[in-house]
Amino acid sequence: MKGSVALVGAGPGDPGLMTVRGLATLRRAEVVVYDRLIDPRLLDEAPARALRVFVGKASGAHTLPQDEINALLVAHARRGRRVVRLKGGDPYVFGRGGEEAAALAAAGIPFEVVPGVSSAVAAPAAPSRRRSRSSPATRTSERRPRAWTGLDWPPPWIRW
Repeated sequence: MKGSVALVGAGPGDPGLMTVRGLATLRRAEVVVYDRLIDPRLLDEAPARALRVFVGKASGAHTLPQDEINALLVAHARRGRRVVRLKGGDPYVFGRGGEEAAALAAAGIPFEVVPGVSSAVAAPAAPSRRRSRSSPATRTSERRPRAWTGLDWPPPWIRW
């Protein structure tokens, strides 16, 4: 019997900003594999009997390498469990949701993606972002490929 995996975005921090679909999916989980960017109060929304597995990462300090996280998702699903991979923000924005989805697809594991609100799009919604008083917002990642080492950053059109 095969289980399934849901890659669920937990939103930008406040548990009240998680989507209705994400919360409903979390409440049906048998296994919750979560990262360090989620609000810990969200774990209380999973059933009490659900297994909770922390796989958080910080720069230079990974609980598990990504390939082991992928294998963990596959292993629990193959045991017939409903797995929720709970990720801060949105599973695909600044995250490894694409890699996890590819691993699940390669293993033949049914999965779904439940988008979350990324802080990258939630922050500009703050009241200080008024068209009449602010310049355009730019989103960047904290990482850059090694090939970009000679990148002229910031570009000349950004004024600090």
